[in-house]
Amino acid sequence: MWASSWLAGNSAPDDVIDALHAWAPMHLACAEDQDTAQRTGLPWPDPQDAGVTALLQTMRRSVSQPETEIRLVLPGPGDVRGLPAGTGFASAAIGTGEGVLVGPPGRPGTGLVPHVEGPDVLRWTVSTIERLPLDAHHTGLGEAEFTMREAVRDAAAALEALHMLDSGFGTDPRALIADALAKSALHRYPTTIAPRALRILDSADQVAAILTVAEQMAPARTVSASGAATLEDLLRPLRSAVRSARTAAVNACARDGLTA
Repeated sequence: MWASSWLAGNSAPDDVIDALHAWAPMHLACAEDQDTAQRTGLPWPDPQDAGVTALLQTMRRSVSQPETEIRLVLPGPGDVRGLPAGTGFASAAIGTGEGVLVGPPGRPGTGLVPHVEGPDVLRWTVSTIERLPLDAHHTGLGEAEFTMREAVRDAAAALEALHMLDSGFGTDPRALIADALAKSALHRYPTTIAPRALRILDSADQVAAILTVAEQMAPARTVSASGAATLEDLLRPLRSAVRSARTAAVNACARDGLTA
C-alpha cells in the first residue's frame, strides 16, 4: 500500500521509510541468486551494503512495465493461492507466511519476501519470477467486508466455546486482546486508503488479536489430542478469513494507487 501510494506521487519516500521502520529499525535487501543480482543491482549473497534505499529503487524499477500490479500474498497451511508454483519465491513465502509480487500478471516480474533476523532487522530477499500468476482468486471488498463481520462474531463464539470468557480462567482475555490490538495500531496506513478497506483491515486485526489470545491461552484447556483438534477446527477457517480479507484490502488499495 505504501509503495503504490509513493509511486503514484501521493506519499513521499520518507513516508514509506517511516512505515517500514515501524516493522524494524533496519532493513536489508539482497538478491535470491546471481541472475537476480545482475538484473537488479542488489548484492548477492550478502545484503549488508543494501538497505531501505536499495529496496525502494528495486520497487521503482519493477513497476516500469505497463499493467504492473503490486500484490500481497499471505500463504498458510494448505493455502498457496497467488503463488508462482515451483519457485524459490513460493518456498520462501510459505516459510514466512508472506510475500510481495510486482509486475504484470502473466508476465515476468519480481518477488520480495521479508525474513525476520532478530528483533531489529528485516531482510528482504528479491527473486526473479519468470511468469507472475494471474489473480484467479480475487476477493472483492464487499465480499471481504461481509466475511470479516461474520469472522468477528465467529471468533468471539470460539472463545466462548473454549470457555475462555469465564471469570475463573485467571487472566482476562479481553485485556490481552486489547494489548494485541494496540500493537497492530502502531502501523499506519497512507491517508489515501479507502474507508471500506480500512474497515476490513481493522476487523481483520480484531479477529487476528482474538486468535492470538486463543492460541496463547488454549493449551491449558486442550491437553488432549482431541482437544487440540477441536481448537484447530475452530481457528483454521478464521485464520484463512483474516488472510483473505487482508490481501483483498491491501491489493485493492495497491491497484487503486497505481492506476490513480
